Amino acid sequence: MYEENDEKVEVPYNSNVSMNFWCFHPSIFGATEELFYQFIEANVNNPKAEFFIPIIAEDFMENKCGNISVIPTSSQWFGVTYKEDAPGVKASIDALIEANKYPINLWS
Repeated sequence: MYEENDEKVEVPYNSNVSMNFWCFHPSIFGATEELFYQFIEANVNNPKAEFFIPIIAEDFMENKCGNISVIPTSSQWFGVTYKEDAPGVKASIDALIEANKYPINLWS
């Protein structure tokens, strides 16, 4: 589900979605800086405006700067948007660790 204009909209089960796991070459930051300045000017009176990564990707594709590859996965997604989300995410990671599907110490 997502909300638009205070209305809940159901997303089809098999929809492709962006979970914001992006990898960019450092050269993207020069172009991104200009886009960010444009965003700031356009949203100076909108404190809730967000500079989303897909804005960068769309500009990248429209200006034919290169390709963006989508890597599909069947993994279950969970994430933290609000602090209230953290306990559920922790429980999900703990369950993956318990099932030996995720390392107990990711960095070792």
